Amino acid sequence: MKNLRHKIRLLYTGQSTRARRFRFGLIGFDILTIIYFIVTVALSETPTMTVLNALLGVVIVIDFSARLWISHNRRRELTRIYTLADIAVVLSLLLAPFISGNLAFLRVLRGLRLIHAYHLLRDLRRESHFFRKHEDAILAAVNLFVFIFVTTSLVFVLAFGPAAGPAGYVDALYFTVATLTTTGFGDITMSTPGGKLLSVFIMVFGVALFVQLARAIFQPSKIKYKCPECGLNRHETDAIHCKHCGEPIKIETEGDAAA
Repeated sequence: MKNLRHKIRLLYTGQSTRARRFRFGLIGFDILTIIYFIVTVALSETPTMTVLNALLGVVIVIDFSARLWISHNRRRELTRIYTLADIAVVLSLLLAPFISGNLAFLRVLRGLRLIHAYHLLRDLRRESHFFRKHEDAILAAVNLFVFIFVTTSLVFVLAFGPAAGPAGYVDALYFTVATLTTTGFGDITMSTPGGKLLSVFIMVFGVALFVQLARAIFQPSKIKYKCPECGLNRHETDAIHCKHCGEPIKIETEGDAAA
């Protein structure tokens, strides 16, 4: 059993080519599932979808259980944002046939797994120069993407319902984007107190995420690397000394290939 646990831990945390491919495979699975969840929010659930949702729930439970089993600190693992998102997703998948409420909007939370896994970030920083250069903008864009589609799905469930179909989901997306950008066309509005509070939530948090994304795009590109002396964790991409304390730092770089 210890040998099996060690092998699984190497897949999730190791630095071998096999381990990296395994983790990128998990991310591919996450991308496909989030697309599926977004597409099916507006569709009436069929027996085939119920079976597929159950199978996806089982796969996610296996992944979740494996990560928890190999974790050195299970309490911390259980409090990670993507772990909580996985729990919500699993509940929405496995409990949906037994409750009357529509929990489909919770499944879009799976999008939090696209980036917020520590070892994926480490792999991307090591293997992708583009990601290292634009990490803050990519993370901000993923956060905004997840916020938009979780909120759109919630608006769809509360204000439109499955009977509205794909056209209703487009209207929910339109309302969400118009609200969080404070455009306020007013052709689609919330009339209930709960709906108005949801609109306020969208505007406040949506604007904050937009500002975060804009700042990440337009601010000078820097790279995350914690100085061992003073703890400063943002430096120029070609820095060899910490600009705060002068400590020599060794940021991994591909170097300049020019002759």
